Amino acid sequence: MYDLIIIGSGPAGLSAAVYGKRAGLHLLVIEEKPMSGGQVLNTYEVDNYLGMPGMNGFDMGMEFRKHADKLNVDFKEATVSLVEDKGDYKLVHAGDEVMETRNVVFATGAEHAKLGVPGEEELSGMGVSYCATCDGAFFKGRTVAVVGGGDVALEDAIYLARTCEKVYLIHRRDELRGAMILQEELKALPNVEILYNHIVTEIQGEDMVENLQIKDVQSGAEQALPVSGVFIAVGIHPNTELLKNLVTLDEGGYVTAGEDGTTQCQGILVAGDIRKKPLRQIVTAVADGANAAISAANYCNTFSK
Repeated sequence: MYDLIIIGSGPAGLSAAVYGKRAGLHLLVIEEKPMSGGQVLNTYEVDNYLGMPGMNGFDMGMEFRKHADKLNVDFKEATVSLVEDKGDYKLVHAGDEVMETRNVVFATGAEHAKLGVPGEEELSGMGVSYCATCDGAFFKGRTVAVVGGGDVALEDAIYLARTCEKVYLIHRRDELRGAMILQEELKALPNVEILYNHIVTEIQGEDMVENLQIKDVQSGAEQALPVSGVFIAVGIHPNTELLKNLVTLDEGGYVTAGEDGTTQCQGILVAGDIRKKPLRQIVTAVADGANAAISAANYCNTFSK
């Protein structure tokens, strides 16, 4: 019987492991991929994590894993197919094993929706970004594009317009979907140009983004749009499939949980990007992991009294 099984080894999962181990919990981290770190591994540079300005994302992920290794955290590479709630304990089906645990921290993260166009994967982290607040500072004084028409896309464009010379907002429809107050704020900015009825068909560049190939969906006309970066904001998908039979998910698939990570199901905790919250950053994921681990430790303490 484990005290805690953590599903996911991104910043939230590794933080939960460190805090759980320091709390004396018998724990295991299950990771689907052969390398810990999560999405940060694909980030060229992280400039907003306290005390580590300008750190390479891959290196940061490795440092997080080293911290867990120093505490002798146990890791298992496997795909979790099912988590069963048995009341005072849970059953975690991972690979060909079924393990018992008092607590499960879900730190499974979220995935940004992709455009699926040529150049997107190749230039990810080299001008292609899915987080304006993470990477916007690198494009100060440059021309960038934001793809999308919802609240996040509008907020990203407004945020970037504060420091960028020019911001294009590319939207496939003839009207924006974001909140009207955001639309009004965006349209009042002199350095923002909205390209309605356009889609991105290719992202071009050698070592960095240099151009976008865009297409007018009404006329079919194509053109090259010179930009230094493109911020893709066409949606995000939380990895909460395993949770849908354990807790209630909101309309976006996120889990509503408090700062302590606890859910309506005792012993089921969430941390990181799957938790409903206003800001999804490495620093908030790390905080979530710490809180969830301490909640797990407190729950375990109830069995020793």
